[in-house]
Amino acid sequence: MDIKGLDYNTQREKLVMSEYGREIQKMIEIACELPTKEERLNCAQTIIKLMETKNPQLRENDDFEQTLWNHLYLMSHRELEIDWPYNISEADSIMSKPKPMNLPKDGVRLRHYGRLIEELFEKLKAMPDGEERDTLVRYTANQMKRDLAQYGHGYMDDERIADDLARFTDGAIQIDLNTFKFDKVTVNEEKKGKKKK
Repeated sequence: MDIKGLDYNTQREKLVMSEYGREIQKMIEIACELPTKEERLNCAQTIIKLMETKNPQLRENDDFEQTLWNHLYLMSHRELEIDWPYNISEADSIMSKPKPMNLPKDGVRLRHYGRLIEELFEKLKAMPDGEERDTLVRYTANQMKRDLAQYGHGYMDDERIADDLARFTDGAIQIDLNTFKFDKVTVNEEKKGKKKK
């Protein structure tokens, strides 16, 4: 639909940094066209003050002024010719996209426990007896119980956890359910934990 006189954002040039808005972008374009370096610098300093009000959370950073000048440089399409008060040589790194993460190629055998618990099983197999291993067994068993409660929609069985712990550590870890104390885990706590995330 093309109605004469209506100007839609979708038809306009894409903003370099949308958090500052189209007004700041237009001001920067005007600053680039000013005839002298002094006028362009004065205009840029005013624009920086306005940018600071548009993006106030930047003040929490120690180098927020450097960041604002980097943003100004990028928003000017690198065309603003002034004596920059900050080094803008690394400004382009802001716009660079991160490299894609390498995802693990091997699948998770125990989906209800997850990869980290599988890694803990391997670590527990190799650990010597002692207080450190006992602490890790306690943490692992309790995490297994929470994972099982979450995966099984509230179903958690101490015997299954003890059996799984022994089976997946090739018998290296045996817990006595008569003496071992699990942390108290309730289904409601698990549901609250999900909502907070």
